[in-house]
Amino acid sequence: MSVDALKMRGPVRGTKDAKRVAIGSSVGAVIETYDFIGFGTAAALYFGTAFFPGSSSVAGTLLAFATLGVGFAARPIGGIIGGHLGDRVGRKPVLVASLITMGLATFVIGLLPTYAQIGVIAPILLVTVRIIQGIAFGAEWGGAIMISYEHAPWKKKGQFTGIVQAGFPVGLLLANLVFLVSVHLPGDWAWRVPFLASIVLVIVGLIIRSKVPESPVFEDVKNDGDIVKSPVTEAIKHDWRNILRGIGLRIAETAGYAVSITYMISYLHTENLASKSETLTALCIASGIGIVATMAWGALTDHIGRRTLYLAVCAFAVLFGIPMFLLVNTGFFFLVIATFVISYALCQNALAGTQGAWFPELFDAARRASGASLAYQISAMVSGFTPFITTLLFLWMGWWGPALLFTTYALIGLLAAISTTETWGPTERRLADRALAELDAADELDSRPAHMDDATFATPTTSGTTAAPRPVIH
Repeated sequence: MSVDALKMRGPVRGTKDAKRVAIGSSVGAVIETYDFIGFGTAAALYFGTAFFPGSSSVAGTLLAFATLGVGFAARPIGGIIGGHLGDRVGRKPVLVASLITMGLATFVIGLLPTYAQIGVIAPILLVTVRIIQGIAFGAEWGGAIMISYEHAPWKKKGQFTGIVQAGFPVGLLLANLVFLVSVHLPGDWAWRVPFLASIVLVIVGLIIRSKVPESPVFEDVKNDGDIVKSPVTEAIKHDWRNILRGIGLRIAETAGYAVSITYMISYLHTENLASKSETLTALCIASGIGIVATMAWGALTDHIGRRTLYLAVCAFAVLFGIPMFLLVNTGFFFLVIATFVISYALCQNALAGTQGAWFPELFDAARRASGASLAYQISAMVSGFTPFITTLLFLWMGWWGPALLFTTYALIGLLAAISTTETWGPTERRLADRALAELDAADELDSRPAHMDDATFATPTTSGTTAAPRPVIH
């Protein structure tokens, strides 16, 4: 690693808009997560009876989870489209377009007729809108993370991208708070209101995102004429190993979430271990803690490295799969809360907080959005159908099936982390310190009084002579 290589990560000190960009990207992540994850909550609690009423309760849940999975299966398409446009046109246009598409699709879900009203057309419409949601969500992450990463200071990439990643627990919290309130509404309004209410968030998000400036790294790539014709193809050609590693890293986080949160909601309900209100309350508590936790985990990687944290958390998750179900099987509400907090704020949030900085650092700037988006979204297909697979495993093995699946996902993440290089180790941190020190020295020279010459500010050497100021890294 060299200083020149680090320059491809953006300005040493970041841009003056770094915080505003991170917050703006996070707001969009909040909205899109509210929309996308809200579907998972509705699928676990309502869609089985609303759209597949002729089935048994288990079959209805399976069909609802299959619909949930379709959206995840569509995310790689969105990742390809968003990554291509992000590397070709810019990060900002992708942010705006994905938000509009997601917002409209989610609002439409709140208007959909049920099976009782129009028959088999109802689930077909639900699947269609879910696919549109998946494409929009797949395009979202790459643009939001890339633009925040490339505006952020070298030494705070984890902290700033952690702000964006924290948008996901915020969205999860908002979605479940709305469902917690709407659960008391009569009939279909219990699930319609959360989707219809999302239009307000979309309008606010568009206002904020319209003011976010383009990435300085993308502008440099464009000005230097380094934009590639097909960034997705180039990423696959040159970075296929890191794409595969990224898929493995993500499976531990996103598929693990699908077991420990999405499926667990249904498990607690069907096994009468917690009421709907208790389950949503526990999830809201975990989400609230997760907001702070995600940012804290991201900032921690700036001090200890990305790989170090990932290895530790995945190793813990490998051991947590069976205890996770033993805890909730007691039926004690405080243990249900503790399980959600551990599985979400620790196992999921720590990995997500690390990915925000680690994934962009695995790819060259000209194909960064494409490479990172491919790794991030292809893994979503596994997580999307995990609740479906987990339900089948439960029918076969009881709770041991989901527990062992969670452990397997964590093991995949652990192996992927072992095979992935550290991108922010001691060497990179020392180079960043050096670059920052040289900029500080340059600022001191620039601020000297006009009547003083360079000799006044020369650096003493061990021989007693003076040396010229060190070269400056811009």
